[in-house]
Amino acid sequence: MAGRRWSWERATGFLRRSLQARVVAFSMLLSMLALVGVFGYMSASVGENLFETRRDEALVEAVRATAGMQQIFDEAVTQSLTSGEVDALQDRALDAVTGVISSRSSTDYAMLRAEAQASTLLQMNDVQSQGFDTDLLHADLRSAVAASADLPFYQSVRLASETGGEPGIIVGTTVDVPLAGRYELYLLTSLQSTQATLGFMQLTMMLGGIALIGLIGLITWFVARMVVGPVEAAAASSARIAAGEYDVRIPVRGDDEIAKLGRSFNDMADSISRQINELATLSTVQQRFVSDVSHELRTPLTTIRLAGDVLHDRRDSFDPVAGRTVELLHTQIERFEQLLADLLELSRFDAGAAQLEIEPTNLVRLAEGELAAVEPLAAERGTELRLVAPGGHFEAEVDPRRIRRILQNLLANAIDHGEGRPVVVTVDSTSDAAAIAVRDHGVGMTEEEAARVFDRFWRADPSRQRRTGGTGLGLSISRDDAALHGGWIDVWSRPGEGTAFRLTLPRAGAHAVSSPIELPPADTQAIELPHLPHVLEAPADDAGMALAEPTVEIALVDPAPRAATEEADR
Repeated sequence: MAGRRWSWERATGFLRRSLQARVVAFSMLLSMLALVGVFGYMSASVGENLFETRRDEALVEAVRATAGMQQIFDEAVTQSLTSGEVDALQDRALDAVTGVISSRSSTDYAMLRAEAQASTLLQMNDVQSQGFDTDLLHADLRSAVAASADLPFYQSVRLASETGGEPGIIVGTTVDVPLAGRYELYLLTSLQSTQATLGFMQLTMMLGGIALIGLIGLITWFVARMVVGPVEAAAASSARIAAGEYDVRIPVRGDDEIAKLGRSFNDMADSISRQINELATLSTVQQRFVSDVSHELRTPLTTIRLAGDVLHDRRDSFDPVAGRTVELLHTQIERFEQLLADLLELSRFDAGAAQLEIEPTNLVRLAEGELAAVEPLAAERGTELRLVAPGGHFEAEVDPRRIRRILQNLLANAIDHGEGRPVVVTVDSTSDAAAIAVRDHGVGMTEEEAARVFDRFWRADPSRQRRTGGTGLGLSISRDDAALHGGWIDVWSRPGEGTAFRLTLPRAGAHAVSSPIELPPADTQAIELPHLPHVLEAPADDAGMALAEPTVEIALVDPAPRAATEEADR
């Protein structure tokens, strides 16, 4: 049963995958149904015609045999017949019947006295040939024959034989015997030869039908191949073009519809190749332009920065309007420098020139350092920073400068959009990967906004007030930094519930398929402690060896109550 199921699944799978096989299969199936219908009708028509022909021949023989027998009996009317002469007359009449039917060796006879008639002077014995079985005679046939004096009647019967039975027909008529009354004459004819002819014809039709179906399948296969072959070539060429082989084209022969399809496909491939080359050239020019402009702007920007710093240092000696202008100038110069640095970094990523400077780095200590760096900004916004480190954090082989830049961007965004609520940084790892998550409880984003959060120069809501003055490139650069490590950044956000960014980095020599930190986050609250970390006992791994880092839970910032902060702002 399992073998049959496997074979059926293979056959159905092959039909699903091959259009050519489906066309051939359906063509053969429909042809078989059509041939069955046509051959069935032809077989029934021919069989009925053969039966009617043989039946008419049997009726004609019966009429001729009856006429000959009746003539013999009529010629003896004037003679004085004794019982013995009547029997001799009966034998002579039966010899005449035998002479009529001698051309049909399969015909037998029976002469039986008609029932329900008056007694006569003489009486002949019932006579039947050796192959005639009177049990085959139906009562209705005998009644119909006895009631009619000149019309023959027939009955289809099934004759016993070594092969299990063969068809036959019995024709009955009547004859009047002088001084002996009325007798019934029955002629039994076998239709086995007719049945054999019909069987031979059916076998010939079946074999011819099978050969015809096979021929139809073969023709359909070649015709379908003529159509499906170019389609398969087009599919293979499309796959190769999608893989980057832009010079692949379909061979075109002839001027038919398939050739038109091939030429159209090649024209489309040429157009796509030209557009890709144009876009590649444009992208190269754009990258070079951005890089060149960024480099060229650094020199005048340095001069402007120096002049701005001089003015900023002396802003107290200016009048209030000029002093405020100097502060704004200083802020925008810093933002301009950051924008140039981001553009240079993006041009390196686009050109594939970004390089990693790998070194062993403790991610927990790195996260502590970045939290300490943003502590003044968090205190200004009344935001509590929490670090959750469940333990088991070995040193990771990463570029610490790029990881710090990612954390700076994520922390700045969390503080800006966290609306003063706590920001939780979680660091965790497994044997395959390490992860850092930054979770705020602020305004959050919709799914559409979260899907575009890594786009360059895109912001979820331009009306949101920012304290860090971002360029709109930080998250895009962070994503590229993560990809350069072989990792990724993903985001979870819900309006009114906050946002969580998760950075996942594979360990050296490992292939990370999942992150050690759950997303959506579990919102685990850290224990509020002083600035010094509280060190618990280091957990042991499966082998009983202590892990490299202890479990750490710290609260780096314990800001003043939000009410007091808001009062100070007022």
